[in-house]
Amino acid sequence: MSFDKIAVMGGGSWATALAKLLLRNCDSILWYMRRDDRIEDFKRIGHNPAYLTDVEFDVRRIEFSSDINQVCTQADALLLVMPSPYFKTHVNRISVDISGKTVISAVKGIVPGDNEIVSDYMSNRFGVNPEKVLVIGGPCHAEEVALDRPSFLTVGCHDISLADEFGGCLRSPSTRTITSSDVEGIEYAAVLKNVYSIAAGIVHGMKGGDNFLAMLVSNAVKEMERFIDEVCPRPRCICDSVYLGDLLVTAYSRFSRNHNFGSIIGKGYSVSTARMEMEQTAEGYYGTKCIKEINKKYCIEMPILDAMYDILYRHANAERAIRALGKWFV
Repeated sequence: MSFDKIAVMGGGSWATALAKLLLRNCDSILWYMRRDDRIEDFKRIGHNPAYLTDVEFDVRRIEFSSDINQVCTQADALLLVMPSPYFKTHVNRISVDISGKTVISAVKGIVPGDNEIVSDYMSNRFGVNPEKVLVIGGPCHAEEVALDRPSFLTVGCHDISLADEFGGCLRSPSTRTITSSDVEGIEYAAVLKNVYSIAAGIVHGMKGGDNFLAMLVSNAVKEMERFIDEVCPRPRCICDSVYLGDLLVTAYSRFSRNHNFGSIIGKGYSVSTARMEMEQTAEGYYGTKCIKEINKKYCIEMPILDAMYDILYRHANAERAIRALGKWFV
């Protein structure tokens, strides 16, 4: 079996929610966290001291470590759940051979600087077999997993049997898993939906109305489809839950940090102020720049992305830039 010893790599909300699911189906897990003080607090109080604090754990079934190489050596499978801006800081500390490991990415972003999706980065940097790289997509919020609300995850892998096997590690009475072989499409969709969620948040913050928001989101789906179909062409239906569904839940939900980040900007605050106000990382801020740079090669028509780049990186007036998008809407 490929998933006898799974290591959760990261200590945030999404890592905590996925660890909760894994411990329903696995006897034990390894868990890498960067900070020893957080580990000690977790062991003492029985829950993550900083994220999803209502989720209780049997810490006897968790082997914690702040030594990433120790964890990588012991694990059969590495579940990567770090924010994309800090991803390289963590994984580039790995000095042991992980080329034979199974790697699962729950990172909802692109590797900054390299502008690579995580599956490509892990294969190119560490020699991981692309057939043994999996990705986790939505639509799913960590907070709703923690509340045992009905949740849906898509597990992507070029080897569908491996995707189904790992899906079994996540299933619960309230969580259903769907499998897909569209690894690259799932990863790009996870980046783009965060970008469009910031735009949706701006509309909400500036009180742009439901009519305008509906047009923004429906056009964002088309923009997402144009980009993904050009960058990684293959048959797919953009209306599937891992694309459209994940966009909808991120664009509309109060749990969406990207939506909330955009909402602050839409109320008239500066981007720098919005970033300071956020307690968690708004992945779409970084994803906007990465996709913009990738699109220099493809020159795909992406007016929403372009507007978001102007707002986030060129100090464009948010309300004017968003309202100007109306001329592109169909």
